[in-house]
Amino acid sequence: MKIEFLNSIVDIAEQDWQRLNSQASIFSNYQFFHCLEASTSVSKSQGWQPHHLQLSDDERKVNAILPMYIKSHSWGEYVFDWAWADAYQQHEIPYYPKLIATTPFTPVTSNKLLSNNVQLIDVFQLLSEHCQQQQLSSWHLLYSQDEPNVTPQQCNDIYQRNTVQFHWLNYNYRDFDDFLSNFTARKRKNTRKERLSISQQGISVRHVVGKDISVAELAFFYLTYQLTYLRRGHTPHLTFEFFQAVIKKLPEHVLLIIASCQGEDIACAWFFFDDKNLYGRYWGCTKSYNNLHFELCYYQGIEFCIENNLMLFHPGTQGEHKIARGFEPKLTTSYHWVKHPAFKPAIKAFCLQEQQQMRAYQLQCQQLLPFKVNQPST
Repeated sequence: MKIEFLNSIVDIAEQDWQRLNSQASIFSNYQFFHCLEASTSVSKSQGWQPHHLQLSDDERKVNAILPMYIKSHSWGEYVFDWAWADAYQQHEIPYYPKLIATTPFTPVTSNKLLSNNVQLIDVFQLLSEHCQQQQLSSWHLLYSQDEPNVTPQQCNDIYQRNTVQFHWLNYNYRDFDDFLSNFTARKRKNTRKERLSISQQGISVRHVVGKDISVAELAFFYLTYQLTYLRRGHTPHLTFEFFQAVIKKLPEHVLLIIASCQGEDIACAWFFFDDKNLYGRYWGCTKSYNNLHFELCYYQGIEFCIENNLMLFHPGTQGEHKIARGFEPKLTTSYHWVKHPAFKPAIKAFCLQEQQQMRAYQLQCQQLLPFKVNQPST
């Protein structure tokens, strides 16, 4: 078996990627990763050095690909390990660089390993050996749908972390009113009141799919995208060129929802979608209006899913306010390994405790759902 760590997506043949990728999701699409690198949104200078794993058999046929990055920070990952980095720093031990397997800036669960016959446990072993040989403190496989299918003894030094996200599920709703009919009377009234407030403020909403997004609309979106980050004291992760490239390469997967008032665009929300799922990714506004965030980022997305028979709406990470709007708590899974033996016991204990806390939190959130029963009937 030939093992390679490649420094650019262009070093991977697109036909090999497509042959191994059985997923329809845009976030496993070769062109999505290509847009990230070609736009310099992902690069060594940005702290995301491509380091993609490619495995080939003895006949030089590629049989596994795992997109990976050497990271010099922990931004843009959403599985937070700042406390681990701080602990290393307190002991004057470098935590960075580290190795990450993920879709950059995208906290969406998917099969990160593209392969028909390579087992995840074998990849775990390869990554651990690679970190031992290189100046890499650890490896992290984030938001994984892959199942290792191994005993705890085989993964003794590999730690699982769970987080809770809030997803909307389509139980074959006919329309938005059918969805609301599953709410308790008080929650249903509150939601209708929120939606009504949009028209009462003189706000109109339009949907624009990728191929129809104009230069002016894209410029307005990127302005609001920048404002969202700047208000939090950060610079945007993605360049304008990334969004230009995505519209060109993957127009059938892009939805832009724009709000206007008195003929002026005031806010927008950027979504990706595929055959089954909708993903809310970025939101921004130039003026503040009551309930506008809920309308653009949640209610409009739910309506889009119902109209297009999409089964799941992933609106982004965190946000307990999503529960009252019908988004259900779901566990995510990540896998982690650290090289330094002195930190292993503490990190293992942390992960085990966190798993228990996340499962308890998920149950608590389920009790707060607005439905007449905890789960709508299928």
